Amino acid sequence: MHRLFPRHFKPYYILSNKFSVNDAKFVRTIVCLANNKRTRGLRIAQHHCPIRLNSNLPDPNSSGKYWRAEDVEDRIFDSLCDSEGYLSIAKFKGELRKSGLRETDPRLKETMERFSKFQARVGEMEGVHSIHLDRPTFKDCIGENIFLIAKAFHQNFIIPEFTTFCENIEDLYWKVKSKTDGKVASYIPQLARYSPDLWGVSVCTIDGQRYSIGDVDVPVCLQSVSKPLTYALVLNEQTPEVVHQYVGHEPSGRQFNEIKLSADNKPHNPLINSGAIVLCSLLKQDFNLADRFDYTSQMFKRLAGNEHLSFNNSVFLSERETADRNFALGYYLREYKCFPKGTNLMETLDFYFQLCSVEVTAQSGSVIAASLANGGICPITGERVLDAGAVRNTLSLMHSCGMYDYSGQFAFDVGLPAKSGVSGSVMLVVPNVMGVYMWAPPLDQYGNSCKGIEFCEELVDKFNFHNYDNLRHTHRKLDPRVQEYTNAANAVVELLFAAKNADTSQLRRCLLSGMDMSQADYDGRTALHVASAEGHIDVVNFLLTKCNVSPFLEDRWGFTALDDAKRFGKTVVAGELEKCMQEKVPSSDES
Repeated sequence: MHRLFPRHFKPYYILSNKFSVNDAKFVRTIVCLANNKRTRGLRIAQHHCPIRLNSNLPDPNSSGKYWRAEDVEDRIFDSLCDSEGYLSIAKFKGELRKSGLRETDPRLKETMERFSKFQARVGEMEGVHSIHLDRPTFKDCIGENIFLIAKAFHQNFIIPEFTTFCENIEDLYWKVKSKTDGKVASYIPQLARYSPDLWGVSVCTIDGQRYSIGDVDVPVCLQSVSKPLTYALVLNEQTPEVVHQYVGHEPSGRQFNEIKLSADNKPHNPLINSGAIVLCSLLKQDFNLADRFDYTSQMFKRLAGNEHLSFNNSVFLSERETADRNFALGYYLREYKCFPKGTNLMETLDFYFQLCSVEVTAQSGSVIAASLANGGICPITGERVLDAGAVRNTLSLMHSCGMYDYSGQFAFDVGLPAKSGVSGSVMLVVPNVMGVYMWAPPLDQYGNSCKGIEFCEELVDKFNFHNYDNLRHTHRKLDPRVQEYTNAANAVVELLFAAKNADTSQLRRCLLSGMDMSQADYDGRTALHVASAEGHIDVVNFLLTKCNVSPFLEDRWGFTALDDAKRFGKTVVAGELEKCMQEKVPSSDES
């Protein structure tokens, strides 16, 4: 055991042989250096390793209460157990699913394995859905993964009300499904065989919350979606200065496969064919072709959280067979000395075709997108795969160059990094929130999935994910990152505090922003009640005359603002309220 804290802290321990002293120091740092109790709770919960605490840790949902790992286990058990003191495994798993976690999540491996072992001990007489656990057995099963589980039950994930969010995603899915525009790519026979009716959407947040709908388990080639991933891998091992000696970072304004270089005689950016071919020559230059492909596919698989990733040899052979334009590009690049010295052109082109022929499903693709949204850390394994700087540069280029000739319009309409491929894939990244992978084979004139583009546009119309959506004043859009009642609660708190502090300027800003100045807290007390009790005559006059707040509104105890003014001896305010009440007649809602 490693003691984590100095003497003036109660001791925290790591109860596992898996951890080094550096791990212990890391946990101590993230807990001790947080600014407040809520942040400390969130930070320790975000550390996915199975750390077990034996002493007090501030509750992420409370600024005044403290809990231990055992207390959380007890509270979860008490909230789900039946009248006889037993908890259904099926019910527990159902609650996890509501939060967005899956039973197959690697971070829940120990818990699910212990459930399985318990089932084996009980025997095959009962199915897993009928098995119930007592308190000690339940605590033993979830102990290794308690922090992730506690985070799920406390709704401390990036999207707290995940069920509601999924309902919105499903509505968008069905809305877009009816779209029949576009044609399936035909230049590669294997791609031409896809049904135009296939349509799938998969979401993975940076906390590993998952939702999928439609044809999300069909293997589909990455094609050009591999380009930003290749760029990120190259940046992972070389500096941007070195990489951009060979390839630029400007939108080309031309077709993705055009035989054209920039004024500096290098490809415009890494996300067009010429730039991606040059990138392939930069990645692991000292490896042979087989080892380079093994390395790259392993890195892709780590980004996907070890979910589905395969290679389609038929597509690779078709790519190579119909690649006259890419071969011409390769020779053109070699003529202008765009490759590092010693580059084997044929091997480089083969490597490029191989990466285009790597297959993912929409589900595994969404994890890759979420890894980019999470700064290079895979959300379902907690493993850092890419350097944060490499991810930042990759997302910047995806934002400006990711959607072929439609990139500028997409940046204007959607405002998020994305990359499309002629297989019908669209990988969308909402930084610090989630990744989305959409797949529908029919393409528009630019080579982008018609359904994928429309889904992205509908998504940012529904939610305030656009880079330039104003989070404070975009009332028309939803913010799934906060609980439904949080925005309303914050508005009420802002209003009541402004009234208490006689801050007429803040009240005026609230009025101009369209806020309902009559809204009340859970006790039915309005800003007018507070201002009257405090004796702030200027605020009372502002609320009555400028905001048209009714003086007849009652709180839960039946008190009006006039009653409060009289109770607290605010005679001037009481006189003003009486005058106003004589001039106005209460409506049926106010009386």
